[in-house]
Amino acid sequence: MKSLKDIVKNECTGEFIMAVNDTMNVLNGKWKIPIIAVLLYGKRRFTEMEKAIPKINPRMLSKELRDLENNGIVKRTVQNTVPVTIEYELTESGYCFKKVLNVMLEWGLEHREIFFKQL
Repeated sequence: MKSLKDIVKNECTGEFIMAVNDTMNVLNGKWKIPIIAVLLYGKRRFTEMEKAIPKINPRMLSKELRDLENNGIVKRTVQNTVPVTIEYELTESGYCFKKVLNVMLEWGLEHREIFFKQL
């Protein structure tokens, strides 16, 4: 596997675009990043995530969790209890997203400060 320095030299290569597209394909949609953000703090049950993410409906949460699971970001565990307990947690790849989320948060705060100064 090539290093980031090899891919991001002084030009925008096809490999660079493919990597960005892969990231965007996994994270597309309004709810995936908030779901990952909630799961960065540990395992959660469906209803806990539903309460933690304002305005998400159960159908959308279910769809997005399934997509994240199919992409290897979220792991779903069914526990043999009565009633059955289902928990969601991030995979190793999912936890790596914390670095991205921190950079996004930093950029968002800076952007808001610059944007509101212009108004």
